Amino acid sequence: MEKRMEDILPIMAVEHDCILSKQGDVTVVFKAELPEIFTLSDQEYEAFHQSWIKALKLLPKHCIFHKQDWFLEKKHVADFSSDDSSFLTRSSERFFNERPFLDHTCYIMLTKKPAGRRNSSSLFSSLLRNTLVPQETLNPQILQDFIDSTGQFRRVMEDSGFIKLERLKNNSLKSESRKIGIIERYSLLSEREDSFVFNDIVFDEGLKVGDKYCQLFTLGDAADLPGLCGSRINFDRYSTDKTKFSIGFASTLGQLLSCNHIYNQYLFIEDAQKTIQKLESKRLRLQSLSAYSRENVIARDATNDFLNEAISQQRLPVKAHFNVLAWSADKEELKDIKNKVSSALAQMDSAAKQETVGAPQIYWAGMPGNAADFPMNDTFDSFTEQAVCFLNMETGYRSSLSPCGIRLGDRLTGKPVHVDISDEPVKMGICTNRNKFILGPSGSGKSFFTNHMVRSYYEQGTHIVLVDVGHSYKGLCDMVGGYYFTYDEKNPIRFNPFYISEGDNLDTEKKESIKTLLLALWKKDDETFNRSEYVALSNALQLYYEKLEINSDVFPCFNSFYEFLKDDFVPILESDKVKEKDFDVNNFLYVLRPYYKGGEFDYLLNATENLELLKERFIVFELDNIKDHPILFPVVTIIIMEVFISKMRKLKGVRKMILIEEAWKAIAKEGMAEYIKYLFKTVRKFFGEAIVVTQEVEDIISSPVVKQAIINNSDCKILLDQSKYQNKFDQIQELLGLTEKEKALVLSVNKANDPSKKYKEVFISLGGMLSKVYRTEVSLEEYLAYTTEESEKVKMNAYAKKFGGDIKKGIAAMAQELRSGN
Repeated sequence: MEKRMEDILPIMAVEHDCILSKQGDVTVVFKAELPEIFTLSDQEYEAFHQSWIKALKLLPKHCIFHKQDWFLEKKHVADFSSDDSSFLTRSSERFFNERPFLDHTCYIMLTKKPAGRRNSSSLFSSLLRNTLVPQETLNPQILQDFIDSTGQFRRVMEDSGFIKLERLKNNSLKSESRKIGIIERYSLLSEREDSFVFNDIVFDEGLKVGDKYCQLFTLGDAADLPGLCGSRINFDRYSTDKTKFSIGFASTLGQLLSCNHIYNQYLFIEDAQKTIQKLESKRLRLQSLSAYSRENVIARDATNDFLNEAISQQRLPVKAHFNVLAWSADKEELKDIKNKVSSALAQMDSAAKQETVGAPQIYWAGMPGNAADFPMNDTFDSFTEQAVCFLNMETGYRSSLSPCGIRLGDRLTGKPVHVDISDEPVKMGICTNRNKFILGPSGSGKSFFTNHMVRSYYEQGTHIVLVDVGHSYKGLCDMVGGYYFTYDEKNPIRFNPFYISEGDNLDTEKKESIKTLLLALWKKDDETFNRSEYVALSNALQLYYEKLEINSDVFPCFNSFYEFLKDDFVPILESDKVKEKDFDVNNFLYVLRPYYKGGEFDYLLNATENLELLKERFIVFELDNIKDHPILFPVVTIIIMEVFISKMRKLKGVRKMILIEEAWKAIAKEGMAEYIKYLFKTVRKFFGEAIVVTQEVEDIISSPVVKQAIINNSDCKILLDQSKYQNKFDQIQELLGLTEKEKALVLSVNKANDPSKKYKEVFISLGGMLSKVYRTEVSLEEYLAYTTEESEKVKMNAYAKKFGGDIKKGIAAMAQELRSGN
């Protein structure tokens, strides 16, 4: 027999931000923001568990706690609206477009039943009755007391620091012209808030809502429950011999259950005293009947234990029920869904009971505001401590709203999430600086991640200076058209420290850096210079630049400076009668002769291109061939220092980043440890960040100055796959100051990757307070731009040559061929 929804709908009105039922029940609804999955430690799960218990004890009797978690299969919608997005950004959007993921929304509904309201059951559901009349008019004071208790509930939960609650107002509870409210959304199982397709609800052959075939699985009988429960369980997929990885006890029914479903959790808070009296009567009855049946003896002992615990430990007895409502538009998928839910319950050590006869009444009671109509014959007696274990504690990864950051992937599905590891942590007080330390052995995807991070920051306007060994950033540098300084016999490395960019000026720092360079070229490491030599160089530089201002035909470089010293400055020294012991200019000219034209190193300081170092946003210094060179290497390190410090001090309000790859080991040898120490301590004051990348922790330990400077001043620590070090990870843990929770996260990296996708995972810790593992998953075009595989780089360069050296067209053509080949 058909019934019209408006005739039997148990909801009378939505007023004063509450849902009022026809039986006089009042419901307050909160939208909850839960912690992200895989981010809580054992202790945090326990603390969160205790917060639920404290908050539930504040609710008055005849109150119902109904937590409803929606998990909907959705697909990522790419953003193709921006016209100024880069080639790689568009490739990434195409790659992630329609990536499936599980979208989670959580509602907490607190319902106050009027005193004397009859408990519902399967036979007395409002779904089966025609007339619904409120049994009493609510006293305004009673309503206000209930609203106050919900406010206290909210305060206790939010004070825990794990959850945020937003009370839904009338406009969110009620339907509007272009948006359905939560009551209609549940009734129609609508996956979109703007969907107004009204469908039939059919109970004849199972439960069917419109075109959705539904299955209901319940935990409503104590016999189906696990023997033990707790705030958390071990997640074997991410656990190791050394560490146990924790998830919430009911997580398998939440984010880990990959199908459209709603997880309903009910706790009915009745009059505790009356509940105990009823159980005492039941115990006496069972005592009387115990001689007739062993089952009665067992039931009597269980009831007795329950009563003893309730009284001795001041437990709050509640009635509880949990159910999973799963659905699919394809009837053939129902068997697969049943297997998934059964497996999820089995992981909790629970038995799956598929509800058929009572499914309509339980579905009907799940309607927001109608929890008081739940059939109580489908509940079981418990204490809040045990019942709370079955609450879903977690949600999926959230994207940051910050404009700064990088695109990484959700660990479960690979859904792209925007992650800010620079500005937001500083604003939140989690970090005090933006510096980063990246640790990952060879083959762990370290260069891949750093390429991805650097590219993201470059596209957000950051000035980047990279110190590299191994050509890891050549592809990316060519892609963005940056400066790439490297050394080979045919094309040796060239600089011009004497050149002053347009808009720049000869300030004290510029003069000091040139003097430092000239002294480094003139004197050995163990030689000292006296004050008179320093003054003479200062005068020489001052007079040289004065000459350049007068003679615009003279090009600033070492050659012209050398000629100025020989032709102009030597006569000045002679006229001033400067003694040789004060400044031996002939010795100076002789030692620096190799850097003048015709000399062995005449290319080094006389560059005529790649001169705008202050303005250029992407500069790579590749030091592989010169890292052991006694002449070239010290010069290059001084120039790197000068370039970044100049950017740091002169570019106001612009983000600066210096990333030092394995080359920092060599830099430290050349007395640069003090510079690195200075950099890590100072760069934060200039809207900058210093990043060090290394393969071995031992490399850092070898330099005590660098060790303390880097570790202590890097609030963001990024670790890649450390599985090969898991037996000696304690040393890494101690050095980096990682917690036990962070240790478990690090050792879970790449433990259970999706074999159908190509990616590596990365662990990110922010200030030791916020730690997560993400996927580094990129499009094929991004992969080709970042790859360090020699064979792939050679092939990619060959493609670029076909298009006149255009690397973007080369990558696009190669990616197209690889896809068609697959």
